[in-house]
Formats: sequence, C-alpha cells, structure tokens
Amino acid sequence: MEQREEEILRNVTQQIRRWIVEMTTQAGSGHVTSSLSAVELMSVLMFSDCEFFRYDIRNPEFFRNDRLIFSKGHASPLYYVLWAKAGGIDEKELMTFRTFGSRLEGHPTRKFPFTEIPTGSLGQGLGVGVGEALALRLQTENQKHSFEIPRVFVLLGDSELAEGSIWESAALASYYKLKNLVAIVDVNRLGQRGETLDGWDIGSISRKFQAFGWETREIEDGHNLEEIQKAYERTVSSDKPTALIAKTIKGKGVAFLENKNGWHGKALSGEDAKKALEELGGIQNETISLTPPLGEQKDVLEKKEEEKDVQHLPSYEIGQREATRKVYGKALLELAKEHTDLVVLDGEVSNSTYSYEFGEVYPDRFFEMFIAEQNMVSTAVGMTRRGFMPFVSTFGAFFSRAFDQIRMAQYADVNITFVGSHVGVSIGEDGASQMGLEDMAMFRAIQESVILYPSDAVSMHTCVRLASEHEGLTYIRTTRAETPVLYDDGENFSIGGSKTLHRSDEDMATLIVAGVTVSEALKAYEMLREEGIRVRVVDAYSVKPIDHEMIQKVMEETKHIVVVEDHYAQGGLGAAVREAICDRNAHDRENVSFHFLAVRKRPQSGTPEELLHYEKIDAEAIVSTIKEML
Repeated sequence: MEQREEEILRNVTQQIRRWIVEMTTQAGSGHVTSSLSAVELMSVLMFSDCEFFRYDIRNPEFFRNDRLIFSKGHASPLYYVLWAKAGGIDEKELMTFRTFGSRLEGHPTRKFPFTEIPTGSLGQGLGVGVGEALALRLQTENQKHSFEIPRVFVLLGDSELAEGSIWESAALASYYKLKNLVAIVDVNRLGQRGETLDGWDIGSISRKFQAFGWETREIEDGHNLEEIQKAYERTVSSDKPTALIAKTIKGKGVAFLENKNGWHGKALSGEDAKKALEELGGIQNETISLTPPLGEQKDVLEKKEEEKDVQHLPSYEIGQREATRKVYGKALLELAKEHTDLVVLDGEVSNSTYSYEFGEVYPDRFFEMFIAEQNMVSTAVGMTRRGFMPFVSTFGAFFSRAFDQIRMAQYADVNITFVGSHVGVSIGEDGASQMGLEDMAMFRAIQESVILYPSDAVSMHTCVRLASEHEGLTYIRTTRAETPVLYDDGENFSIGGSKTLHRSDEDMATLIVAGVTVSEALKAYEMLREEGIRVRVVDAYSVKPIDHEMIQKVMEETKHIVVVEDHYAQGGLGAAVREAICDRNAHDRENVSFHFLAVRKRPQSGTPEELLHYEKIDAEAIVSTIKEML
C-alpha cells in the first residue's frame, strides 16, 4: 500500500470513529465498541484504491452492484457511517440515529435504502449472502451480454459463529461453489457478557471454515491497513467462498474502551465522548466515491427466455382423488412457463413435497437445501432480494426450526411462498415428530402473512397461483392423503375468500373446515341429512385472512358455528374464526354458539382414519357434536 493511500485511509478511519462516537452519544444508546472494532476492515473494503467493492451509489438496486450485508447488525453505527462517507446520505442525518421516524434504526432495516436485509437476530446474514450470491450468479449466467459476477460481502461477529445456522450456510456455500461470497469475521474476542467461544483464536475459526470447504485468510492485526488489503486481494482469484478472519480489538481507537468488558451496547456519556473525540483528533471530512461496476451501465436486467416442453396441468373430474401435495409439483411447472424468475428450494424431501418434478424440468432453478431449514429460509430471502420468486418447501413441522428466519423475513419486505406438507394427524403412521400441528399458529403470528389451506387438486393449483401474485409471505398447507376433487376446473378462488359447499334456508349449524377436514365435514353432512338435520358446509381455504363476510353471514343465518381442523386448538383455523366472531357486535355474538373440534390429545402412530377418530375430528365426531348441541 502506497503511503498516500494509507494516509487517506487512516484519515477515513479516524473520521468514521468520530462519527460513531458522536451519533451514539447523541442517541444515548447504540453499540459503540462493536462498531469501532471493524472500522479498518470495512474502510479497506469500500474505500481502498484496489476497488474491491463496486457499487453505483445512485442506484442501490442496480443488478450489477456488489452487495454488503452486516450480519452483526448491532454494528449499525458503523454501517450508516460508511454510507455517509460514500456520499449515500448526508452526515447530518447520522445525528437522527435511533430516533422515532428515522431511517437509521437501532439495527439496519429496509427503511435505509442501502440495507440488503434487516439484521440483528444473529446468525442469519451469511445465509442471506448465500441466497444473494446464488441469485447473482444465476442472473449473470442468464445475461445475453456477459459481465463479471457481482460479489457478496458479509460482515460477521465472532459471537454469532456459535449459531448453527452459520455452519448450515457455510456448508451450502461450499456445495454450490460460491466463489463470489466473502465472509469477513470480526474477531474482537468480547461478546455481550464476556469472552466468546473461541476468544482471539483465529486459527480455530479458520480451521472450522476450512472444514466446510472454504478458502480462509487469517489477519493477525485487523487494524493494519496493508495486511487487510493483501487479504482482500487474495479473495479475487479464489475459486471457493472465502472467509477473512481478523483479530481485532473491541473499542479500537479509544483507549479507555479498548478490549474492556462491560461496554457492549452502551453509549458514552457526554464527558466520556468529549475525551474520546479529543483522542481521535480533529479530522477533515471528505466524501470518498465508491467504484462503480465495470463495463456498460445497463439498468435493465435481461432474462433469458426458456422454452420447455411442459404439459399443462391435467384436468380433474369431480370425485377423483388426488393428494394436494402432488398437485404442488405440477402447479409449479405450469407457473414456471410464465415466470422465469421462479426458483424452488427444498429441504431434501422433494419426493414427498413433489417439488422434485420442477427440479427435473428446471434443474438450474431448483436448489437442494438439504436438512438445513434455517439456511433454506435465509437463502430464499437473499434470492428474492435479487429479484427471484422463491417457493420453499419441506414438512410443515420443520418450518418451526426456522421460525426466527421467517420472523425476520417479514421485516425484509420480500415475496416468499412457504409450502408445508405432512401436516396434521392425518399423515398417519409416521407419528408426532412428523406432524405439522403448530404450523398455522406459527405463520398466523407473522403480522402480514397469508395462509392458504386447499382441500382438493383444483383449489391447490389455484392457491399456488394466488401465492405467486401476492406480495409478502404466504404459507400453503398441503395434505398427504388423497382427497376428492370438489371443484370444476376454472373455479375462482381468492385470498380472503371461502367456498360454501352446501347451504339451505333450514341450516341449523355451519361447519367451517379446511383441508382434510372438508372431506370429513362432507361425510358428516350426508349422515346428518339422512336424519333430517340440515347443516351448512364452508371450505375456509383462506385461513388468513379469514373470510369476514362469510362469518357475518353464517352468524346471521345459523345458530351454531362448528370449526373442525387437523391442527392444535391454539392458533389455527378455530382461533381465526373465533377472532372474527369477536370482531362482530355484541348482539351478533350473543345469538351464536361456537364449537371447536381440533387436535387436543397427544398424537401417536396409526392410520389416518384411526387418528382422526382418536382426536375426534372425523365425520363421526362432527355428527355427534351437532346432535349434542341441537
């Protein structure tokens, strides 16, 4: 590194440190020491003459930009300062840090225009980096005019390396040979309450990444500009994902903070800040321009059109039996002809979810994620951020393992469809460990999610299409067992809708059901009709949002509402209906009685018929409930 460049970068690092101290002191909170430790690592990346990071500051979403993800999102003061230094925001805005309405929240969110994804729940940034690296490579390969694959840089804290999701991501990055992915590990030794798992043993961390097939570069002094620059230079020619593992000092640059425990997440007092700024000195601030991507600056991402000889989804006849999970694979093939941005991720159960059918026809757009559900969700987030439409499938029960990733995805403003098979006790002999019984409750807890639970092949096909058109997170619940086709091809379905399958003016009760219990309700309807008892049957395939107009109507026209679902009593269809009833006025509620059949016993192995009967959610139980309440 030439002396002049080193002087400029040293000036940059001092100014960055001053801003970190000033903005956190003004806010009265923030992670000062965690930000100070990574200043040199980030300054060399973004502002070195070697131009490691290429970015059009005027166009954050430009498809040829390199990407920067702060997995250690608590170092947001550093993150915001870097973009201010690059001219992305005015430095005055830094003083709004953590104030109500500011774009500069305590941890980065999409309100800030340069944020790839919200971070702060540790262990997720590398998985998102895997998704972005995969997407950027796929986009590059699909261009008519070739250009260099953009790179993805992920800043990791050493504490978060204890998260298993990090190593799921590391394994997949190696498997997919993502040479455009670079992890930067800030090994500052101290976590929130003391020393981290590996302390300053960067060799141990390096060996872990190597074991997962990564190229590694150990940086003994993470504040030595020349050593850092040489490490970045060696990432350019690597044919593997690369991890730079740097020994740093927490609180670097302010003597009374350096390598001191107890300062994590604490801002400096006014007096301490004054001392720190005196130590850092008065530095002349100058904006440093980022290096734009090489080559022709085309704003349009060209998509390579694919021609596949794919048959249309077969027509179904009323009464024909078909499992909705099998229709999923066929519906994807139909959808893929219209959407070249459709990608499918599966957790090594594609022969059960039937997503394998898509993979056979579109192998370049099918990604095996193996048994690593957390990374699968994070990867999907990364891919959708780069313009793809991910459908993510596994057993419904196993999404619970990735709930934190799903929770964070809602704040990323991304469009992802999750498809859970093997739900409810109706899956049969596999037993409780495989039964998705909490899945709807989990997805209903996501504030703006949509939950669709189709009962037959026709509604399943349409629900896949509805999910592709919805902006946000969608969960589709599929059934393992074969269920009869109830609807004609071309039947109209909508998010927030329902279908009334039987209705009369003499209905004494309404059965509200979804998925597998629709078939049981229809059996019960016939049994009751033979005894002269008329009931209404409603297929509430849209669990969230529930059909409020339908709820109002059945409250006005029938005296009893009975919900039957193959899910635990908490948080599923019954809870959705109960909440909708509570939204009505007191007079309406007083005139209607609510009854609820759900899975209330501990599940066990058995045939689907035995288990539905055991849990009292089969046709016999429905008939018994109706007779008891009339």
